[in-house]
Amino acid sequence: MSAESDAAGRRPRARRVPLAVLDLVPIADGDTAGGALRNSIDLARRAEAFGYARYWLAEHHLNPGVAGSAPHTLLGIIAGATERIRVGTAATILGNYEPLQVAEAFGTVASLWPDRVDLGLGRSGFPTPASAGAAASAPAAEPAVAASGALVNRIIDGLVVPPVRPFHADRARFALQGRLLGREPGDATRFADTVDDLLAFFAGDYEGDGIAVTVQPAEGSGVQVWIHGSTAGESARIAGRLGLPYGANYHVAPSGVIESLAEYRAHFQPSAGLDRPHTIVSVDVVVAETDAEAHRIAAGYAEWVLSIREGQGAVPYPRPEEALPDSALASIELTAVQDRLDTRFVGSPETVVGLLETLQRVTGADELLVTTITHDHDARVASYRLLADAWSGAGASGLADAADLAEGTRTAHDREALTSA
Repeated sequence: MSAESDAAGRRPRARRVPLAVLDLVPIADGDTAGGALRNSIDLARRAEAFGYARYWLAEHHLNPGVAGSAPHTLLGIIAGATERIRVGTAATILGNYEPLQVAEAFGTVASLWPDRVDLGLGRSGFPTPASAGAAASAPAAEPAVAASGALVNRIIDGLVVPPVRPFHADRARFALQGRLLGREPGDATRFADTVDDLLAFFAGDYEGDGIAVTVQPAEGSGVQVWIHGSTAGESARIAGRLGLPYGANYHVAPSGVIESLAEYRAHFQPSAGLDRPHTIVSVDVVVAETDAEAHRIAAGYAEWVLSIREGQGAVPYPRPEEALPDSALASIELTAVQDRLDTRFVGSPETVVGLLETLQRVTGADELLVTTITHDHDARVASYRLLADAWSGAGASGLADAADLAEGTRTAHDREALTSA
């Protein structure tokens, strides 16, 4: 959809790309994991009615305030509770599973609910010293530094792109999580080979040790594979080389989003599924009827992010009236989460739509992936509804029309199946 000026000569309307939902399955203070999971099922149904193109689940482990630790299990439940919306993960952390298990799990869901399943792949794990050095040498923008020596945000055509902020990481907890998940030092270096294996499982041309195998029900299931990344590193390059759609992370690691997208596009090679680069960019959003109300229900975000970055795991999301004000954080604590505060879009529908237009324009995203966390479930649902209405300009049906653009990422197998149906 190209921008067009109206008859009154007002500002051209920005190109409306599809919106998708990213759900962490947050547990609100006073609620339970079961309550959070039921809320996610309800939100998925609502998001479908509002016209969102995709409903993706994140993967997080050992967090007191997050119930999204088993996205492959919840994925099938969400698919069964909805009718049309695409469902998937953003992202499945490959080092936590054997690739055969991932292919079989997603093939099962896709066989029951065809043409609706997306597998987002993420690279994380215990790098070897050599790979850690390579990651550090990946292209990145120099952080802006004020005369005082303090790090400052870059502003790129109106978009805030913060510098990398230092924060404490609990190495002992990270190591324990890795051990419980069966991780091994250096397993992140096998990411490219694991992606190749998965694609071969789905395509039906895998051969190992000279033995050809059939992986059912993955083979021919039409699962759409994405790769997600936060930097101008290996994930972006692999996605480009394989001609896969790519997810860039603005909501957790906003400092590297521009370079990450550029790296993907620079390495893109057309594939059977895509003839040009296709990207989705994630962003934190809270919408309410007014800016003031949006900021009220968004309270608690700083301490929630801080609990993750300090290593204790996400705490249950605070009630607005009990949330710790940002000003109450110590200077070092505020520094650790400032990038997330500066890049969370909070406000009325008009305010947030303007910010999303800037994000889409600057990044060139083909889709936007919205994650909203509030204490109250009804407020969270309302945020997604208000955004859908405002983004489409004509209610949910207008957003559903925009979601048709997401069909451009179907694989060749998907298109052939639809043609022959």
